Amino acid sequence: MNNTKNSEEDTYKTIASPSTGLFKDKGSKFISFAFPVFNEEEIKLKIANLKKEYFDARHHCFAYALGIRGEPFRIFDDGEPSGTAGKPIHGQIRSFELTNVLIVVVRYFGGTLLGTGGLINAYKTAAADAIQHATIIEKTENSILNLNFKYEAMNDVMRILKDENIEQLNHQFGLDCTVDISVRNSKVVELQEKLKKINSVKIIKN
Repeated sequence: MNNTKNSEEDTYKTIASPSTGLFKDKGSKFISFAFPVFNEEEIKLKIANLKKEYFDARHHCFAYALGIRGEPFRIFDDGEPSGTAGKPIHGQIRSFELTNVLIVVVRYFGGTLLGTGGLINAYKTAAADAIQHATIIEKTENSILNLNFKYEAMNDVMRILKDENIEQLNHQFGLDCTVDISVRNSKVVELQEKLKKINSVKIIKN
C-alpha cells in the first residue's frame, strides 16, 4: 500500500474472536463457525479441525477473505449445487464489510431437499448468525520495522516510539541495539523520517 494515502485506507473490519451460529430448516441443521484469520495455512488448519470434529456431517462449506481489500478470497460448496453455499457465505462477509475472516458452515442433512433457494437462504442465514454473535472490531494494516542503532541513541529512539505510541514487538539492548516495531501503514513514512534524524539508526522494513 502507498504510505502517502490517508489513514482511513489502512483500516479494516474483522471479528475479535471465534463465534458460532445455527440455522435449521426441514430437518437439516446448519452450524456456522466464524474465525479471525490471517493466512491460508491457518485457514486450512481450522477447516481440517472442523472436518475432524464434525466428521459425520454431509457438507463442510466455507468462504474466506484476506487482506485489507478482502482479497484473496475463496468460496467452496463441498458438493452442494454450485453457487448455493460458498457464495452466500461470502456474500455475508462482504455485507458486513469484513476481511481476515473465515466462515465454515457444517450441514447435517435432514432428509428433505431444500432446493436452490432454500439452500442459499440457509447458508446465508447461518453465516449471518455467526457474524451477529461475533464482536466486530476495526484494526489497522501495519508494517513491521526492524530498528538497529547504537546504545548511545537508545533514549532518543525510545522517546520517539513513546511519543508516537508505537508498539514494540521485541527488543535486544547492548552496545548494538535492535527493536522490532509494528507501525500502521499510514504512519510509516513519517516515523521513518523522524528516526533517520538520529545518528546510527538503520531501518529495515520487513
